[in-house]
Amino acid sequence: MSITPPRDEATIAVRQRVYVDAGRAAVWGLGVNVVLVIAKMSGGIVTGSAALIADAVNSIGDVASALAVRGALSVAQREEDDDHPYGHTKAESIAGLCVALLVAFSAGLLAIETAKRFGGELRVPAVLAGWIAAVCALVKEVTYRFTARVAQRLDSSALRATAWDHRSDALGSAAVAISLLVSPYVGAWGPYIDPIAALCVCAMLVITGIRIFTSTAREMMDQQADEATVTRARAVAEAVAGVSYVEKLRIRKSGLEFFVEIHVQVPGEMSVQEGHRIGHDVKDMLLIEMPRVRDVHVHIEPDTHSEAS
Repeated sequence: MSITPPRDEATIAVRQRVYVDAGRAAVWGLGVNVVLVIAKMSGGIVTGSAALIADAVNSIGDVASALAVRGALSVAQREEDDDHPYGHTKAESIAGLCVALLVAFSAGLLAIETAKRFGGELRVPAVLAGWIAAVCALVKEVTYRFTARVAQRLDSSALRATAWDHRSDALGSAAVAISLLVSPYVGAWGPYIDPIAALCVCAMLVITGIRIFTSTAREMMDQQADEATVTRARAVAEAVAGVSYVEKLRIRKSGLEFFVEIHVQVPGEMSVQEGHRIGHDVKDMLLIEMPRVRDVHVHIEPDTHSEAS
């Protein structure tokens, strides 16, 4: 009982709006990252700051990940087809995994390249590098807050990963700014502060990438949806006339949407036709009341709960 779920115009509009909002957040992040790549790379080359160049390379990775997320959102909202009977919603989760891996991998490479600098001649970068990093940190923090709000509202793994990437960039750029601004005043330690700050940024990015990967991987393994979603679905199903009890309820998150498997009990003396009708009522109500539910599979069982009690 899960073929071609009925939807009214209101629920379709809500579902489409989810993807529109997610896409706008991804495009906003993409635009910001392009500007920051140019600013950081130019500033790093002019001032000779390894930390600022490392931050710029990280922003290049952010541009690539933003493109991946935007593309994944376009794929995720495609309808079912013969090869993908459950739709393409997991494309959004796959993008989240890719972002996490890209963040950790690029940070590891940057750390190796930065460590090599300790074997050569080190110098204190121009103070301008610190001010550039400070402005970039402020811009990234604003971008993080915007993306995080959208990710929380939509419960998007890819946007959540992107948001945390923005936050790690903001913290990293702030650390670079502080380090570069104080390096002229710490004497012999001055030349070492820049590469040390770069290594700290890399370490933080690796940790962030691992955390994002772990969170998104749980979703890819069809972890049960959050408690609020499960409680809401149970309440909607139990409110349907004829439903005696919800025996089993499994909800898996797939990208920005959900798939529901529910077992409901109905009076045992009820006819098969009547039980079938109630099953469709349960499905219809879940799709109407919870627009982000992609599909519902309903299993009907005789009422044993009231007898047992």
